[in-house]
Amino acid sequence: MSRFELAQLNIAKMKEPLESPLLADFVANLDRINAIAESAEGFAWRLQTPEGDATSLRPLGVDTLVNMSVWRDVASLRNYVYRTAHVEVMRRRKEWFEHMCEAFIVLWWVPAGHLPTVQEAVAKLELLRKIGPSEDAFTFRNAYPPPDEADARTPFDIGDRCPA
Repeated sequence: MSRFELAQLNIAKMKEPLESPLLADFVANLDRINAIAESAEGFAWRLQTPEGDATSLRPLGVDTLVNMSVWRDVASLRNYVYRTAHVEVMRRRKEWFEHMCEAFIVLWWVPAGHLPTVQEAVAKLELLRKIGPSEDAFTFRNAYPPPDEADARTPFDIGDRCPA
């Protein structure tokens, strides 16, 4: 078993304020989707404020939401993202959020038990945008195994495309 866990950050630029009627369905689904994540196999932690989500955290600007979590491995996160009700929300992304030309999802390995900070996550996203996928910041398409695996420097493609 690896001594590392997978951290992920994804961001979304809202078309309208969170309180707007346009985002009402998105907001209405937050608790349900977060509960699915928390009960998913391999889930370790998610960023949240006392309100139970991270929608009030806006390190990238008032119109950009951040979502961050830690998982046992890439397979666990992939299963949650692509094989649960989470995919229903992802398919509606275009209704609520602006299209982003730059990377908006980043994955990276952290020592087991480490809870990444928002600043750490934003730095990983910036690194991915600057140099592309690497051992330090990668995507589902170009995922790297944990650093303590024999072939850690070789990326692998899990073959999933975002259904959104």
